[in-house]
Amino acid sequence: MSSSLKTAFLLASLTLVFVYIGKLLGGTAGMTIAFGIAVIMNFISYWFSDKIVLAMYRAREVTPEEAPRLHNMVRNVAVQARIPMPKVYIIPTPATNAFATGRNPNNAAVAVTEGILKLLEPNELEAVIAHEIGHVTNRDILIGTIAATLAGAIGYLAHMAQWALIFGGFGRSNDDEGQGSLVGSLAMIIVAPIIALLIQLAISRAREYKADETGALLTRSPLDLASALKKISYGAERIPLDANPGTAHMFIMNPLRGGLAGLFSTHPPVEERVERLEKLSREIV
Repeated sequence: MSSSLKTAFLLASLTLVFVYIGKLLGGTAGMTIAFGIAVIMNFISYWFSDKIVLAMYRAREVTPEEAPRLHNMVRNVAVQARIPMPKVYIIPTPATNAFATGRNPNNAAVAVTEGILKLLEPNELEAVIAHEIGHVTNRDILIGTIAATLAGAIGYLAHMAQWALIFGGFGRSNDDEGQGSLVGSLAMIIVAPIIALLIQLAISRAREYKADETGALLTRSPLDLASALKKISYGAERIPLDANPGTAHMFIMNPLRGGLAGLFSTHPPVEERVERLEKLSREIV
């Protein structure tokens, strides 16, 4: 199954889980309300998520005069990708990471940390920018935002269901189809958020592989991206980024460390990404 088909299937599954919880919570009316909430949340995320995440990390837009080398790299890769020039931001942190945001290629932004600018060689930095622009051209920002929004909404509905169950209001509906058994209700409360998280992670990992491939093909140098990923992984271990878990999927490297962050990672293992890039390098020679 191709990456695009897999992503479409996973997004559809995530939506179905969300709507099914709404049905259990309030019958047909609950299902309709849940679907409406999903549409509204996705609409808000589509229009405002880029501004929110840039402000969250205190990213500052820089001009060509302030960062000429960085601007030239972004422009060169954008030309190769045949998209308009994205806005360029720098995040004031010594941590090594980068992300792209924006609802479509016409409204995109690339943000890199001060740490990554110091760590990488020019060819490696260009490879990272190509990876991020790969996310833009593949519409991954929108896909990731929708997945994160739906997964968060599922967790919220499950929390509502928990309180409704405690106070005896769960499943009370004029629609007989909306009546769920106690066992089914408990299963929904416990299992649904886990399923939603796993689907979200599967979507994120699939899109990271695709962005690696797209970026490597844009620069025609997969090994530069492989080298950059190794350095960024080392840097992320040494100086972790104080990141919001809800935005972890946006970065080129998982910014979260410790605890269950590795088990429930939004990114594939670095070793697997490097292996794929090395294989791609042999194929395009």
